[in-house]
Amino acid sequence: MKMKLMVFVIVASLIIGINATAQAASSTTQSFSYQVSEVSEITVSGNPGSLIISTATAGSDPTGVSDSSTSYAITANGTNKKITGQITTGGALPAGVTLKANLLATGFGTGGTDVDISDAAVHNLVTGITKAKASQGSGNTTITYKLDATADAGIVGPTAIVVTLTITN
Repeated sequence: MKMKLMVFVIVASLIIGINATAQAASSTTQSFSYQVSEVSEITVSGNPGSLIISTATAGSDPTGVSDSSTSYAITANGTNKKITGQITTGGALPAGVTLKANLLATGFGTGGTDVDISDAAVHNLVTGITKAKASQGSGNTTITYKLDATADAGIVGPTAIVVTLTITN
């Protein structure tokens, strides 16, 4: 009997303690708004090496050179974006010298074609980007620059240029 009384007291104490804890609870609310703004970000892994044309086959134009050592990363949560490219420092290339840019966009846009950017105008390099993210070095975002020259271009001394890549509508 003492045992039953003791078990009853312990159970009653637990119930009262739990009930007291439940009755002591309190709550409140918070109200706020949220938004995800349009994000369009692009970065490059670095600068390509110098493009120097220094050989030719007799009877042909000088042998063009290329550089595929860089890549880009992109995050764009909008729709129908594009990456444009433009020579923004150094001006248009002289007659007979051609610079082409090729941006791979495997899995998130249409790119991967050589685009002549020699004239320093804005050119579409990748189109059809919708809700995309891609990282540098993934193999999907390689940047290739190709420099070609005709014999008529003559000798062109070292010239620094800057190509600006922009995500836009």
